[in-house]
Amino acid sequence: MPIVAPAPMAAPLLLATEGFGIDLDILNGNLVNLAILIPVLFWFLKGFLGGILSRRGEAILQDLHEAESRLSEATAQLEKAEAELAAARETAQTILKDGEARADAIRAEGEQRTIAEMARLQEEAKADTDSEARRMSNELLSSTAEQAIALALKDLPDALSDQKQTKLLEATIHSLG
Repeated sequence: MPIVAPAPMAAPLLLATEGFGIDLDILNGNLVNLAILIPVLFWFLKGFLGGILSRRGEAILQDLHEAESRLSEATAQLEKAEAELAAARETAQTILKDGEARADAIRAEGEQRTIAEMARLQEEAKADTDSEARRMSNELLSSTAEQAIALALKDLPDALSDQKQTKLLEATIHSLG
């Protein structure tokens, strides 16, 4: 048997690529298939995808409307909160001013009470000093008088005679009575 060399594989490829030609068989061409398939896909997908896209668009619009309403509610609540904050700040300022005024009044009252108490203590001290001075003066007068009487009584019996003593006693009794 003779050995036959296998036919090169490149030959059928070369035959297919050797020329340029138009396939006039319309039923076998892709162009007809595409021309039929594309309108069918548009018609079928228009209803299917259109419904999905329409529902999705409505959902997005509804979400946007809800977001707008929540935004307006949040804005209203923010304005209300800002008004309440302003009122609270004003109230706090009023309370602070009232507190400072009360503290000043209490401080002034305390100072007045302290001054009055100091004046009262000074007057009491002066009264005590005057009282002590009068007591000391009276004590000194009393002591001086006692010493003078003691000296007079000591010197009197020698200086007066019995007759003069009797006359002096009668005059004293008479002036008392």
